[in-house]
Amino acid sequence: MGKASPFFLVLLAFGFFIATYNLLALVIQNQNRDMASKSGDGSALSLRIDPIVGMPNELKKSRTRRPFHVALTATDASYNKWQCRIMYYWYKKMKESEVSEMGGFTRVLHSGSPDNLMDEIPTFVVDPLPAGMDRGYVVLNRPWAFVQWLEKAKIVEDYILMAEPDHIFVNPLPNLSRGDYPAAFPFFYIKPSENKKIIRKFYPEEKGPVTDIDPIGNSPVIIKKSQLEKIAPTWMNVSIKMKDDFVTDATFGWVLEMYAYAVASALHGVQHILRKDFMIQPPWDLNVGSTFIIHYTYGCDYNLKGELTYGTIGEWRFDKRSHLRGPPPRNLSLPPPGVPESVVKLVKMVNEATANIPGWDEGR
Repeated sequence: MGKASPFFLVLLAFGFFIATYNLLALVIQNQNRDMASKSGDGSALSLRIDPIVGMPNELKKSRTRRPFHVALTATDASYNKWQCRIMYYWYKKMKESEVSEMGGFTRVLHSGSPDNLMDEIPTFVVDPLPAGMDRGYVVLNRPWAFVQWLEKAKIVEDYILMAEPDHIFVNPLPNLSRGDYPAAFPFFYIKPSENKKIIRKFYPEEKGPVTDIDPIGNSPVIIKKSQLEKIAPTWMNVSIKMKDDFVTDATFGWVLEMYAYAVASALHGVQHILRKDFMIQPPWDLNVGSTFIIHYTYGCDYNLKGELTYGTIGEWRFDKRSHLRGPPPRNLSLPPPGVPESVVKLVKMVNEATANIPGWDEGR
């Protein structure tokens, strides 16, 4: 018997490859159908990808325009006001982009009475918590403010972005949510699994594993209005219960309300798509790139060599807490050479806003 030609062997191997590929594809397809039939819902196919890691494949294709309403809670303190003015300036600029899906804008003012920015920034006034209830933790008013706003205001958009005064839109923001999966930024310091004993006080075992709780706060989050209407009252109640619990309050501190939102969402079975590109936080994040928001919550301190001196007041610095009683002056000095792009961009954007906002020097 003669030897088979090399061509015939290659052809035979290729045939085996095609047959094996088709067999595997058929097996996978049948497994997917079994999953769907067991759940009674074809959406099980899209859930094979964990939404905590990435968005379901089917939902990636949805690109119809879905405008979202930008909402931020604020007080009437000067410290909050100047941040809101800068934030609103950049919202208006970024909204003009074709890529942006920003809709309307509301500053939800939880001071209980109008202030002098009512004509400059679209504002909805709500009541603060009863006197003494926040115990000096002003952020406790945030969920209560959202509850009131959602109940009383007319919001035409189907989605809401919960933002904060110290956010600057650095790139036009599309609607990052998909289907029933809101989009959120993952915070490295929100660790439900490492605080399991405390979390179980508010998220009982029958609700599911602690890993179902996302490592997020309420902001930034893009979420369906219908979902937030259900979550907000729970978020408020969990926040108050956490504050009332001495151990929880001492452990979570200033991020207590963030944990409360994460728990409240899980109690309603809502999981988020985690987007690290949603936001950067100078000085730790060095580059802007294609991210969407700069969150300037941390102080930026550098020596004149451009070296970070965090924890020590630098020869050059930008820290929002340096301006508790009034707005920063126009034309802040730029950082020295060597300072990361994110910090330079932040200062330039603050300078542009303050140069163009009417009456900035009046110190509203």
